[in-house]
Amino acid sequence: MRPSDSHEEASVTPSRRVVLTGTLAAAGGMLLPVTVSAADAEPIGEHGIDPELRALLRNVDRRRIEANVRRLVGFGTRHTLSSQTDPVRGIGAARDWINAELSRYAERSGGQMTVALQSYVQPPAPPRIPVETTITNVVATLRGTTTPERVYVITAHYDSRVTDVNNFTADAPGADDDASGVSVIMEVARVLSTRPTAATVVCAAVAGEEQGLFGSNFMATQFKAAGADVQGMFSNDIVGSSTAEDGSRDPHTIRLFAEGVPTSETPAEANTRRSVGGENDSSSRQLSRFVDDVARRSGAGLDVRVIWRRDRYLRGSDHISFLQQGYPAGRFTEPAEIFAHQHQDVRVENGVQFGDLPEFCDFDYITRVAKLNLATMWSLAQAPGTPKNVRILTAQLTNATDLAWNRGPEPDLAGYEIVWRETTEADWTHVIRVGDVTAAHVDISKDNVFFGVRAVNRTGQRSPVAFPVPAAS
Repeated sequence: MRPSDSHEEASVTPSRRVVLTGTLAAAGGMLLPVTVSAADAEPIGEHGIDPELRALLRNVDRRRIEANVRRLVGFGTRHTLSSQTDPVRGIGAARDWINAELSRYAERSGGQMTVALQSYVQPPAPPRIPVETTITNVVATLRGTTTPERVYVITAHYDSRVTDVNNFTADAPGADDDASGVSVIMEVARVLSTRPTAATVVCAAVAGEEQGLFGSNFMATQFKAAGADVQGMFSNDIVGSSTAEDGSRDPHTIRLFAEGVPTSETPAEANTRRSVGGENDSSSRQLSRFVDDVARRSGAGLDVRVIWRRDRYLRGSDHISFLQQGYPAGRFTEPAEIFAHQHQDVRVENGVQFGDLPEFCDFDYITRVAKLNLATMWSLAQAPGTPKNVRILTAQLTNATDLAWNRGPEPDLAGYEIVWRETTEADWTHVIRVGDVTAAHVDISKDNVFFGVRAVNRTGQRSPVAFPVPAAS
């Protein structure tokens, strides 16, 4: 997705310009629809980075990121079943250190950022949780200033493991999996702690991932029970190395896994998806397109390789807990993995070093990952929210398209854009600026292309796209 600049129109010939007719004025307290003549809409173009974001990215500290990874490794093991009371070794010591660091950041936030331990007692869940175990997430919340009800979440898991998933006494350094991710979310929390955001940003270190996503599942269900409007979530899991098993390096690429058919899809939603062909237009796929655009224009130093599936074969991460609750989510992970450095006892065999050690981390790479996460969270939180209740009206057969949506609550909302693409295209290719309206008539057949709607604020920041569902009105 390549959004056009709200201040500089894309370079097109006059004959290709969109013509808007009708009125954008309010009547009787309601915004009137607009009719759009768009035989040839504007091609989606590029726009520049927010200067404030560029300044934010300069605050990401590589030395701090490396120090945090090494500090987490220094707890010996962070296994979910390890000691929760030993002050120097085990998951309890790691939990307390993460909490203390995040709390220190919160002290200088002027009340914007709060830190809490989110705990529950997990009953035995054999084979990976053989005894009753307390699971604790460390959650830093930066409350939004104008639309705090809109929430974006990044997580990483701070527990670690070795070959035997239930061995909680052996050293389990967990440098890449997943001290790297924890260092990312901690650095994002630190940088954002003194920068007000319009929406709420949550940076959480979760436990119990290696035993079965227990911590993130508890967090996601708590959000759902509270009716939280989580509009985007990312797991940072194994983001510490740029080296492949053959020794080649790819220090400027990160994978983003994004599902198509939603995990939480109901039978009725599945029938609708099959009828309209929406397999590539889930909310998670729209979120991944947004991240891809942010990466290209942010200067974070990473290309996003979007993978159109929920996760890797035989693997899973904490974003799945949020997908199960119906929230859009994806997983960041390094471009290629060395499995001798994951889930392994620390040892040397035939001259090969096994184990998840900090010497195998690329701290420059992790710094770029932190910058991408920061750019993504900032861009989502400062832009308008994703439009809600977007419908494509199907009360009668026509060779045109009628779209409708709800107006967002943002005080700096400037209006909306309709995007469209051929059904064989992966990304949005055309944009139609319709202004501050909640309905539009487009003279392009809904049968032939895919449509979407996104919101724009007065500074030109755009929301992720919302894909419409068919409705009679």
